[in-house]
Amino acid sequence: MIRKFPGIPGFRFVASAVLMMVLPGVVIAHAQQTTQQPQSNDQTQAQQSGSQDSSSSQEPAAEEMPGRRKKPANYKKWTFNVGGGASLPSGDTNKFVRGGGGVVAAGVARNYNKYLGLRLDFQFDNLPLRDSALQAAQAPSATSQVYSFNLDPIINIPVTSKWGGYIIAGGGFYHRTGKLDSSSAIPGSACNPFYTWWGSCFAGSLPVNGHFLTTSQNLFGYNFGGGVTRKIRSNIDFYAEFRWLHGAGGNQTTSLRPITIGVRW
Repeated sequence: MIRKFPGIPGFRFVASAVLMMVLPGVVIAHAQQTTQQPQSNDQTQAQQSGSQDSSSSQEPAAEEMPGRRKKPANYKKWTFNVGGGASLPSGDTNKFVRGGGGVVAAGVARNYNKYLGLRLDFQFDNLPLRDSALQAAQAPSATSQVYSFNLDPIINIPVTSKWGGYIIAGGGFYHRTGKLDSSSAIPGSACNPFYTWWGSCFAGSLPVNGHFLTTSQNLFGYNFGGGVTRKIRSNIDFYAEFRWLHGAGGNQTTSLRPITIGVRW
């Protein structure tokens, strides 16, 4: 048995009004959600793409800023040289020594950059006595030589990839020795200019003990000169050098102008 409930007056009107008020709000809210969601997604994508762009823009900058590397030196820190030649005497030495005595030289240089360095040289110079000097010494023959050590700043002057030059100047130590084979000079007699230069004269006369056949002198002085270089291999240069050296001590002097050719590496 079905029982029927009496209808509520105005219910349909109220329900219709409520639906008309709620449904537009639901539709509008749903529309706002659908419109806001793409915007947030777009913003997220834009932020992600922006962060990617910023990171990608920073990566080349990091690649463009590598760690600094030292440039390879365009010069050798150490160079060595050997050579030979002949010397020309000057000053008082020229009065007793003839030109053309042999020269042997060797050296080492510490370079601080492409242009400036410090060079140490050892040099042997033969000093052949003139005939007039042998006559003054009353000796048939003799040997004479000088050993020199020179410490010089060196200025290198590169001109082309193959040609160059340098200038040197500084101080030196000179050890001169000599020996007369024999002499007919009388001990105690007055010294002539040769024996004064020879270094065996004491108080204006030859020593009475007869020890004037040999000489040994230590002289300090200076030297200067220069040279021209020509590269013959990647690490070997040919050089030709002219130098003027002078040593003095007491009444003795030694002045030479050695000319040397050789190689340096």
